[in-house]
Order: sequence, then C-alpha cells, then structure tokens
Amino acid sequence: MRDQIDTVRAAEAGPSGKKIDAMQVTETLAEGLKHEFQISVPASDLDAKADAKLVDLKDKVRLNGFRPGKVPVSHLKKVYGRSVMAETIDQTIRDTNTQIFTERGFRLATEPKITMPTEAKQVEDILSGKSDLTYTVSIEVVPAIALADFKSFTVEKPIVEVTDADVDEAIKRIADQNRPYAAKGEGAKEGVKAETGDRVTISFKGSIDGVPFDGGAGEGIQVVIGAGQFIPGFEEQLIGVAAGETRTLNVSFPKNYASEKLAGQAAEFETTATAIEAPQDTTIDDEFAKTLGLESLDKLKEAARERLAAEFAGATRRKVKRTLLDRLDEAHRFEAPPSLVEEEFNLMWNSIKAEMESGGKTFADEDTTEEAAKEEYQKIADRRVRLGLVLSEIGEKNKITVTDDEVSRAGREKEVWDYYRSNTNALAQLRAPIYEDKVVDFILELANVTEKKVTREDLYKDEDEEKSAA
Repeated sequence: MRDQIDTVRAAEAGPSGKKIDAMQVTETLAEGLKHEFQISVPASDLDAKADAKLVDLKDKVRLNGFRPGKVPVSHLKKVYGRSVMAETIDQTIRDTNTQIFTERGFRLATEPKITMPTEAKQVEDILSGKSDLTYTVSIEVVPAIALADFKSFTVEKPIVEVTDADVDEAIKRIADQNRPYAAKGEGAKEGVKAETGDRVTISFKGSIDGVPFDGGAGEGIQVVIGAGQFIPGFEEQLIGVAAGETRTLNVSFPKNYASEKLAGQAAEFETTATAIEAPQDTTIDDEFAKTLGLESLDKLKEAARERLAAEFAGATRRKVKRTLLDRLDEAHRFEAPPSLVEEEFNLMWNSIKAEMESGGKTFADEDTTEEAAKEEYQKIADRRVRLGLVLSEIGEKNKITVTDDEVSRAGREKEVWDYYRSNTNALAQLRAPIYEDKVVDFILELANVTEKKVTREDLYKDEDEEKSAA
C-alpha cells in the first residue's frame, strides 16, 4: 500500500436507530473503529421511486405500437420494471449509506461492506415490490486525529559542502567509465589472452538442454570482464580467451531473472571471441571534456560540482524527511484502522516472500524467524498507515492540494502524462508523493530547523546501512 493513505469523505454523527425518511436505521455494532447498521426500506418507498423513474423514462423510450411519450407507465413497468427497480435499489443503498455516514461524522477507512438478502424468493419479492428491502452495511472508520503543535518540532538538517576532492573523484569516475580501449593483439597465435578489465567482442548462441531460446544469440557484443553486465559466471569464463577462440560457457540464469521461462534455468553459450582490447589511460584535460560535449575541463568540473551538490541536497532531503516522519510517529499514537494495516502488511509480506523465494533465501539466512519477521512488518505496516492518515489530516486541515500542473511536471514527457491522465490508479500514485512532499514542506516551515555541517560519510550512513541490511 502507499505510504500515504487516501481518506474518504468526512461526515457528521447521529443517534442509533434514527429514521431516515421512512427508512429504519439501527446501529447493531459499535466496537472501536468498526460499525454495523441494519437498514430497512419500505417496499412502498422503493415502488414510488421506481415509478418516478419510469415516468421519466416515458419520454425517452421508443416502443413499437406507441407514439413518442404516450407509452403507459403500466406497460413500461412490465417491460422495464425489474431493471428499473434494481437501479432504484442500488441508488437507494448508496444515498442511504451516504446519509448515515454524513450524519454521524464518519470518515471511512475502507469501502462499506454491504450484505443483501440472498434467498431467491426474498430477492424476487424485493425486485417485484412485494417486500421491504433489508440489508446491513459494515464499515471501518478513521479515528479522530489530534494534530501535534509542529512549532514545537526540532529538526536537524545535515549539510555537506562539495569539496575539490569530491569533484576530482567524480571526474575520475567519469573518466573510468569513458576510458578508451585499444587492440591487445592479433589473437591466440601470439598468445594474447583476455584478463579482468579487458573488453572482449564476442558472438554467442545460447541453448537450454540443447534447444536454442529466444534472445539467446548475439553478434559483435562487447563485454568488459568484471563489469558485471552479464549474468553471473558469464564474464569470468572469458578470462584467458584469445581472439578467434570458441568456448562453451556454462551458466545459470538467476532465480529472479526478468524472463520467467529462463529464471533459474541452466544454459550453455557457445561463444567466440572476435577481438580483445585492453583499457587505456585517460588524460583528464580540455580535450577529454570536449569528448563529453563540454567546452573545457573547467566546465566539466563546474558540471560535476553542480551534480554533486544536487545529490547531496537529495540525500539531505531524504534524511530530514525520515527524521520528521519519526517525529510525527512519536507525536501521533492512535489506533489505526485494522483493515488498512492488514492490507499494507499483506502487500509488504507478499513482496518479501517473493523476494526470498526468488533469491533462494530463508528466514534463518536473515538471522530471524518467520514469526519474528511478521511481527516486525506488522509494526511497519501500522506505522505507515498512521503516518499516511496524519499526513492526510494535515493536508486537509491546511487546504494543501496538488495541482494538475504539478502532476504534469512530474509526468514530464507528453506520452507519460497522457498515460497517467487516462489511468486513475497511476495518477493517484503520481499525486501521492507530490502531496506528501508538500505536507512535509508545510511542517518544516513551522518547525525549528537547524543546520549542521556533516561529512559525506555521515550523510549517507543511514542509507548505506539500509542497503547492507537489505
């Protein structure tokens, strides 16, 4: 589930057993955040509403043997009575539920659960207008949330300055990624063998149990040994190969490989090396900068500095946001709607189980048990739901919204934006992080934010630890 929980319409409260028009509404359960109501709608009310629909329908339908607008309602009832009554019942249930929730001030955590009569004769009697409609509606509501005083929050903002050494290191990485290669020799006759770091041009044909598979062949493919671009074990078996030499490489596709047909499968690749090249030293100067499309080395350094500053700012933002979310978690302790927590937990748990299965891992490998892991993820699910509701509450009370322009900027390219606009769920997923960031910015404007200079290592420490634990 999302980090931000979308809340439904807010409404006002009323006493149990209150009548809505001629309908009887009785609250049969009020247990924590769970409520249940039994509603009874007289058949006469349904019949009157259905007749009103039929009268409205009279001027719209065309039936053989009748002039436009002259079809008797009694005849319309014979032709359309059941379908119109079904529409009437559906609309009545929706209107009644909305009124019940509005009068009681309920904000729904989930969609209402409607329980209708199922016995065939009961259903027939209701549709034919002979019997009252009686149904139950079960709901789970969002609790009232008392927001903290955000002016009392103290948040430390880590600041890292970009040093000349950082810039030099970044440019060296760029140079390594763009280093030239030169032919190492003419082939096996001269004893030239591929080593780690060399670039080998290969052609290959893959097969599983002797049968070629789609996407398993390639011509003129360049592989840098040790770069980790190919599936595990492939590059290492090229060490020592000479130009013109053919080898059979035996590898296994990872269990989490993108193609389900290939995942976990053992394969053979008949591979021929056509060229072997050794990496060359790169001179970092104006000419090198020009190969990257920049005017000079100074311009390259300027671009590297700006890129690093943006990266550090992003890491700072993430750290400040985590700190703020921790503070919000501590300041807002309330019962989260159980169904939302269960939904969030199931999403996480299914993902974790799938990852472990694809990686061939067990809970013992992670130095834990399934029960302990479930308990931990239940806590995480509860925290996420509560924080989502808190962020939503802050946004609603302070009229924080996300404009279409903000969403379109996040979507960027026109085709991406068109996709999000035509896909309601995708659009909601795009809006949610923008909304969350705007709420976070709102809180930070009120909080006492202090800056503290830290090292690059300290800035990334938490993220590095999370990656190690993952």
